[in-house]
Amino acid sequence: MTNLYESPLSGRYASRYMLHLFSADMRYSTWRRLWVSLAKAEHTLGLPVTDDQIAEMEAHVEDIDYECVAAREKEVRHDVMAHVYAFGKAAPSAAGIIHLGATSCYVTDNADLILYRDALRYLRGELLGVLANLRDFALKYRSLPTLGYTHYQPAQLVTVGKRATLWMQDLLSDLNEIDFAIENIKFLGCRGTTGTEASFLDLFEGDADKIDEMNRMICRDFGFDECFDVAGQTYPRKVDSRILNCLSSIAQSCYRMANDIRLLQHDRQVEEPFEKNQIGSSAMAYKRNPMRCERICSLSRYLMADALNAPMTASTQWLERTLDDSANRRISMPEGFLCADAILRLTQNVTDGLHVNEKIVERTVREYLPFIATENLMMEAVKRGGNRQELHEIIRRCSMEATARMKNGEDCDLLSRLAAEPAFGLTEQEMQELLTPAAYIGRCPGQVEAFLEKLRPLLQDVQGGSAQINI
Repeated sequence: MTNLYESPLSGRYASRYMLHLFSADMRYSTWRRLWVSLAKAEHTLGLPVTDDQIAEMEAHVEDIDYECVAAREKEVRHDVMAHVYAFGKAAPSAAGIIHLGATSCYVTDNADLILYRDALRYLRGELLGVLANLRDFALKYRSLPTLGYTHYQPAQLVTVGKRATLWMQDLLSDLNEIDFAIENIKFLGCRGTTGTEASFLDLFEGDADKIDEMNRMICRDFGFDECFDVAGQTYPRKVDSRILNCLSSIAQSCYRMANDIRLLQHDRQVEEPFEKNQIGSSAMAYKRNPMRCERICSLSRYLMADALNAPMTASTQWLERTLDDSANRRISMPEGFLCADAILRLTQNVTDGLHVNEKIVERTVREYLPFIATENLMMEAVKRGGNRQELHEIIRRCSMEATARMKNGEDCDLLSRLAAEPAFGLTEQEMQELLTPAAYIGRCPGQVEAFLEKLRPLLQDVQGGSAQINI
């Protein structure tokens, strides 16, 4: 415990990888690597930058003197120039060429693009882990009949595995959005104060080809294929909007799945993992609250709300740039990634240990199966000479009477009521023989198998597992 605020995203929820990726060390060492890359390109293209200067810069990429930075920023009120100053102190022979021709957004924006791309790649791996867990779960329970619900009211049977494929399909859509976002992230490059590259036109004495080559070289250094065709001082903030929308989409899917599990846990059909010594309630010792799924839903609401920041920022950029995006982005973008990371880690944990109470599932199916089977029973009665419309009315009336009895706490007696109707023409025993749950799940097992086969190339090398989380 300390006397300073710590974000729960860093203190409780996010992974060490994501915390490191958005750490000060990673951000500012990336700035320095960008300065090194710029110096190398300028040297190669004939500007007065020496190998010794570059070597000294490379030797001091990691050893950032934060006290020096803080003191300088307090003096000049400019974070990038404070870091230029501290880097120059660490690499004095290069102090005069660091940041040559660049503007602040060369390091701030390109570093953000690098971090966001790497974060998306990491989240992609976490999402594949969730899909692999659900693949195993869906395959195992592809043929287990369970009561379906529409409007959270009992409906026709489905299977436990088929329901899991509904969750998977949402998450697969999120994976496609992540892939699109990664594939379409371009580099800003070194474009100058308003994106005109005027400073480099001067440095390279009007040689535009050298400017293009410089940007291609820097672009390649950081694993990007191309720069934005045009830019103002910053990269287009529409990129942030696309990214946070993608993360929001993950939150939506995980919320939907976790909420389904919470409903099913209320009915004791499916339960999230529960540790041997876990405490469900400080007062009610018998409780097994679905706290992990509740946490998924809670964090997902935060992420969906956080995603509103990026479109508001993108829509209010003035001309070549405005600085009212900066403070918002420093918070909303990293927290969006940390939150998505936390949600996916929790979802991995839940899907790895998801438990099905098969006896409860079977009992629930048996309780409602007489109602579900009424259409089949009616068809059998018609085959024996019954009138379809008269039989429909008999079923309607008997169903209402049986339902009223159940609401009074008594057992369902629908079949005996139907058997007592002479026009129905079926004994209770004959009707019982038609109540085989597997006969009412339609194509569910085949649908699960076909869906998983379609995903096999994507998931064939992915092993499911459980992320380690703080309970």
